[in-house]
Amino acid sequence: MQQRGKLFFFCGKMAAGKSTLAKEIAQRENAVLLVQDELLLKLFPGEIVDIPGFVQYSSRLQDALTGHICALLSKGISVVLDFPGNTRTQRVWFRQLFESVNADHELHYIDVTDELCKRQLRERSKDLAEGSAFTSDAEFDAITKYFQAPSDDENFNIIYHQRA
Repeated sequence: MQQRGKLFFFCGKMAAGKSTLAKEIAQRENAVLLVQDELLLKLFPGEIVDIPGFVQYSSRLQDALTGHICALLSKGISVVLDFPGNTRTQRVWFRQLFESVNADHELHYIDVTDELCKRQLRERSKDLAEGSAFTSDAEFDAITKYFQAPSDDENFNIIYHQRA
C-alpha cells in the first residue's frame, strides 16, 4: 500500500506567524504549500472587501481545492495549507481532508499575545496603502473575537508553538 502524505495546517491569531511557519514546514518537509491569501487575491482581486465576503470566497476556494488536496495526499505528497484554522468550524474542513484519505496530520497552534500580533500586524502593514484590508487594530479585534484555540476534544495532533 502506498504511503499517504501528511497534512499540515495552522491555528493562530492574525499576524501570529502562521505563514512564516507554513513556509518553513513546506521547505523542511518538501511539501506542496497552498496559501489561501495568495489564491484569493489572484482569483478574486478587489472582490473581498469585508468578513462575509472573505467567508464566502474562501468557502468556494476550499470546495475547489478539496479533491486536489486529497489526491496529493493519496499519492504520498504532503501538503501545507496556509489557511486559517482559527475556529472549530474552520478546522472541520481539515479533518475531512485527512480523514477522507486516511492521511497523517499536524495542527500547528501558534499561541501569541494580542499585543505581539498587533505589533507584527502594524510592522507588516506599514508599507501598504491606507485602508488596506485587515490591517488595523480595530480589524484585528473584530476578527480575533471569533478565535477559538484548539481543544483536546477535537482530537488533533497538535504541535504547540508559544512565541513571546
